[in-house]
Amino acid sequence: MNDAASAPTPAPASRRARVRAPELIGKGGWLNTGGDDLTLADLRGKIVLLDFWTFCCVNCLHVLDELRDLEEKHRDTLVIVGVHSPKFVHEAEHQAVGDAVERYEVHHPVLDDPELATWKQYAVRAWPTLVVIDPEGYVVAQHAGEGHANAIRTLVEELEAEHEAKGTLRRGDGPYVAPEPVATDLRFPGKAILLPSGNFLVSDTTRHQLVELAADGETVVRRIGEGVFREPQGLAQLPDGTVVVADTVNHALRVLDPATGAIERIAGTGKQWWQGSPTSGPALDVDLSSPWDVAWWQGKVWIAMAGVHQLWTYDPATKTVEVAAGTTNEGLVDGPVAEAWFAQPSGLAATEDRLWVADSETSALRWVDTEGVVHTAVGTGLFDFGHRDGAAGQALLQHPLGVTALPDGSVAVSDTYNHALRRYDPASGEVTTLATDLREPSDAVLVDGDIVVVESARHRLTRLRLPEEAVQVEAVAHRTRREATEVAPGRLRLDVVFQAPNGQKLDERYGPSTRLLVSSTPPELLLAGEGTGTDLFRELDLNPELTEGVLHVSAMAASCDDDPANEYPACHVHQQDWGVPVKITEAGVSRLPLILAGMDA
Repeated sequence: MNDAASAPTPAPASRRARVRAPELIGKGGWLNTGGDDLTLADLRGKIVLLDFWTFCCVNCLHVLDELRDLEEKHRDTLVIVGVHSPKFVHEAEHQAVGDAVERYEVHHPVLDDPELATWKQYAVRAWPTLVVIDPEGYVVAQHAGEGHANAIRTLVEELEAEHEAKGTLRRGDGPYVAPEPVATDLRFPGKAILLPSGNFLVSDTTRHQLVELAADGETVVRRIGEGVFREPQGLAQLPDGTVVVADTVNHALRVLDPATGAIERIAGTGKQWWQGSPTSGPALDVDLSSPWDVAWWQGKVWIAMAGVHQLWTYDPATKTVEVAAGTTNEGLVDGPVAEAWFAQPSGLAATEDRLWVADSETSALRWVDTEGVVHTAVGTGLFDFGHRDGAAGQALLQHPLGVTALPDGSVAVSDTYNHALRRYDPASGEVTTLATDLREPSDAVLVDGDIVVVESARHRLTRLRLPEEAVQVEAVAHRTRREATEVAPGRLRLDVVFQAPNGQKLDERYGPSTRLLVSSTPPELLLAGEGTGTDLFRELDLNPELTEGVLHVSAMAASCDDDPANEYPACHVHQQDWGVPVKITEAGVSRLPLILAGMDA
C-alpha cells in the first residue's frame, strides 16, 4: 500500500495542531503597502495566505491567477501576502521584483525576501508553495504546486466560520495599497514582429493588447484587441499575411488579420491544460497551458508551451494541435522529441533546418532539427547560470526569453536576466556579447541591418547597430541560491507526502491514482531508484563517489469528491516537480520528505 492511501483523515479546523507562524522578514522590504512594513501582529484577526513565489516561474504565475477569485470573494477576511523568494540573481534585485509585481498585476502586499530568510523559516522546498495562517497566528496548512484553489477556498470558509464563532475574526479592508499608475505608450512589452508595411506589431503584455508602432518604433498607430487578450506574448506572421498571437493567460492562440483588425480564436479552450487532458485533437477542443511564443516552421505553427515544458504544433490545414516535443518533465534532456525535457520554453526562431528555442528555466539555447531530435547549444541545467562568453560548452546565460535568427546563420539571444543581447555562432561554437545595459530584453527583430530589441522593463523598443566585434564583459557564474539538503551516502528514502483535501479521496476507480518519476543531475548520482512508478515513495541509492548533485522528482496524484450520492464526482489532479540540490555528507539525513498537497500543520 502506498503512503498516500494510508494517510490519516484530516482533522477538522478546530483540532488542527497549534504551530505558531514565524515572523515575516526580508531585507528587500515591502511592496504594495504604501511604504509600511507589515508584521503578523498587524494581520492578527485575518486569515493570511502566504504565497512563496519567484517571478521567473510559470507555475507561480499560474497560482497568481488561480488566487484572484479567492482574493476578491474573501477580501474582508483574507489577506494574501506574496513572499518573493528568488531563484536567479536578477530576481534578488528590488527594482526587478517591483517591476514583476506591476507586470503580473499582483494586488496584494509582497515581501521582498532576497536572502530567502522567510523561505527558510517556513521550511519551504519548492516554488510555488502556499501556507495558510489562521486569525490567531497559527499555521494550519501548506500546499506545494498548482491547483489548490478549491482546497484553500474550503479551508478559508471553515476558518471564517470557526473564528467568527470564537470572536477572533476581524473583518474589514486589508493592508493593500495600490501603486500610482505610470503613463507610457507600452507597458512591459513581450514580443514584436516587423509587418510588411515596415511598422512593428508589439504584444503590450501588461495592458492586455497589441500595439502597432510606426517604423520609428515609437509612434503609436493603433491599439488592437482591448478586452480580448490577457497578457499576450508571442507573435508570428503566417504565409497568408495573418498573425498568430500567443494569448498566454487565456491559454489560447488567436489569429489577427492586420488589414481589418479582426481577431479569431484558433486554438485552446480558455482553460489550462492539466495532466490527463488530451494532448492532440481539434484545436478549439484541446486545453493549452501558457503558450509563450509561436513560430512558423515546416508548414505548421510551433508553440513554446511554457506552462507544461513542451513544444506543440498547430496545423492550419487540419485545424488540429498536438504535442511535438517534450514530456512535461522539467529539465534539460536532449534526444528524440518524444523523450526530450524542456524547462519553460519561452522564445522561438525558425530557419530552414532548425527551430531555435530559448529554454528559460535552464538558461539554455536549444534547437530541434528536421529529423525530430533536440540538441543543446548553450546551457547545462536548472541550477547553473551566469554571464560568461567563449566556447558554448562553458558559456552561461541567465533566463533568456527570446531568440532571433541572423543572416549569417548565427542567432541573437535576448539574455533577459543579464540585461544583454548575446550571439551564438554554430560555425565556431562561440558565444559573444553584442550589447549590455538593456533592461530585461525579451525579444529582438532584424530591420535593415539593425536589430530592434524589446526592452520589456524599459517599456520600449530600442534600435541597435549590430556590432562587428563583441562587447567585453566580466565573466560571472552562479548557482541557484537555495541551500543544498545534506543527505547521507548510500540509501535515501524519498517520501512524497500526499493527503487528499477535505471532502476528497484518491481516485482509484481505474487503477493507481499516483505516479512518481525520479532522475538526477548528473545521472551517475543515482546508482538505483531512477525511473517511474506508482508508489509515492522510493528507495534511492546514492553514489558515494560524488559529493553533490540534484534530484529531479515529479509526483502526481488524482483525487475525487468523496460523496457516495454523487454519480459523477468532480476530480482533481495534483502535480508538483521538484529539483532538490543535495550534498552528500556522513552527517546527512537518510529520509527526504516532500509535500505534494495540503497537509495539516
